[in-house]
Amino acid sequence: MVKDSQFKGKVRIKEVGPRDGLQNERTFISTADKIHLIEKLSESGLDYIEASSFVRPSWIPQLADASPVLTRLIRRRGVMYAALIPNLRGLQRALHVSIDEANIFMSASEGHNKANINKTIEETFPILEEVVKEAQANHLTVRGYVSTVIACPYDGPVQPEQVLYVVDRLVEMGVTEISLGDTIGVGVPPQIERLLELLLEKYPPTLFAMHFHDTYGTAIANIVKSLEMGIRIFDSSIGGLGGCPYAKGATGNVATEDVNYLLTAMGYETGLDHGKLLEAAFFIESKLGKPLKSRQLEMARGEVKVDESC
Repeated sequence: MVKDSQFKGKVRIKEVGPRDGLQNERTFISTADKIHLIEKLSESGLDYIEASSFVRPSWIPQLADASPVLTRLIRRRGVMYAALIPNLRGLQRALHVSIDEANIFMSASEGHNKANINKTIEETFPILEEVVKEAQANHLTVRGYVSTVIACPYDGPVQPEQVLYVVDRLVEMGVTEISLGDTIGVGVPPQIERLLELLLEKYPPTLFAMHFHDTYGTAIANIVKSLEMGIRIFDSSIGGLGGCPYAKGATGNVATEDVNYLLTAMGYETGLDHGKLLEAAFFIESKLGKPLKSRQLEMARGEVKVDESC
């Protein structure tokens, strides 16, 4: 741990592992184990957990138990429990079990949007606008995910101007926070800087969260660059859960415990109990039956030795 680091303020980590992580794992995790994972995460000090998805169960069978998970979950005071919502039908299902925030999603690239949603970008906007209006009528805030903000597995590089166009439309709908996703994990700091320079000319940094996948090991470097640009909200997944079907060797989301280590070592406050994060990571690792690839888990297992004299 870095010594004598000066306090630099609060950074918020938003946990997406129970949704974005588990939906990409081949092993089906039982409802009881999903609930236990979420409850363990809430004990770590995390105040935002994306608990599940109300996408059609046939599309994401790993999260077909969204309703029982959110119904049986013992909720912790001060924790926001969110869910991914594709359309009005999904929102109605979510309202029956009570969520704190509705998360909508689309891509900045046409190819990925068509593959993921089966619609063009322009066809997607009216559907999302219906969800936003209905969610707001039910006193929910709405968060928007924008995928493929750096590159698309179908279309190649994505221009920042296209991301800005999508952001503009979501803001017009009333979305209160936008998570910018490097979906296939190919981004590097100069690309993140170029994107944020354009977006931050028009919007405050408080509008944005960054959502990095660590396919090529650049997520931590991209987080540092985002911090330099004023971003103070980051999505992450416990244990680095998940994976990307479009990139060989993809390791999924950046690990929550790795992000927490980075931020606290740099002098930022996260409010998280690192030991509790590791407990949650080891728990879900045991249920998946395979080693997860976060650096902090490797350290805790003793797989990486550190010369303490350095």
